[in-house]
Amino acid sequence: MSCAFVAENVWYDKAQYNDAERKFYESTAKMDGIAALASTPGTELFERLSLLESENKKLTSVVAGMEKLVISLQERVSALESGAGGAAKSATPAKPQAPAPKVVEDDDDGVDLFGSDSDEDEAANTVKEARLAEYNARKSKKPALIAKSNIILDIKPWDDETDMKAMEAEVRKIEMDGLLWGASKLVPLAYGIHKLQISCVVEDDKVSIDLLTEEIEKNDELVQSVDIAAFNKI
Repeated sequence: MSCAFVAENVWYDKAQYNDAERKFYESTAKMDGIAALASTPGTELFERLSLLESENKKLTSVVAGMEKLVISLQERVSALESGAGGAAKSATPAKPQAPAPKVVEDDDDGVDLFGSDSDEDEAANTVKEARLAEYNARKSKKPALIAKSNIILDIKPWDDETDMKAMEAEVRKIEMDGLLWGASKLVPLAYGIHKLQISCVVEDDKVSIDLLTEEIEKNDELVQSVDIAAFNKI
């Protein structure tokens, strides 16, 4: 009896059950992974679709606003065109100008009762000539510009015993048309000798500097030489 009871409690198919249980759990795990993979892309796709739908609504609203604006502009342009056309049509037509009266011709040729362009030209030329004559008259009254020069002369004596006052007096006795003597002074040279430095203004067209120098050097008892220290145009 004991042997039979022991034999009956032995689980000969346990390995098969274990194998079946293992396969069940493995298949369950695979299905869970597949479900997880399948759920993730679906969420992203839904979000993208929602975003596109929102953008589509915004674009539709913008397009509708632009259509209304275009329609409004078309209506304003049409109203302006119709108003301009009506104003042009309602404008009073210009009255036809009356024909110019005919000029009655007399027997005297060259007589124009209404004047002519030639008369206007002659009057303009007369005024122009009168103004030109007036300008020339004013110009002739103005004094002509006289060219002048300012000259400083250095006049040297023979020695220290020369009377410099007498020298200056002889120099100033020289008179010429266009010559005007100016200031003078004594400038020391050496060994007690001084030279006479004198200025003068001359008219270039009337006074020759060479001639003036020769006239001064004619006083050979007092004057040794004459030099031009400065020469400036005025």
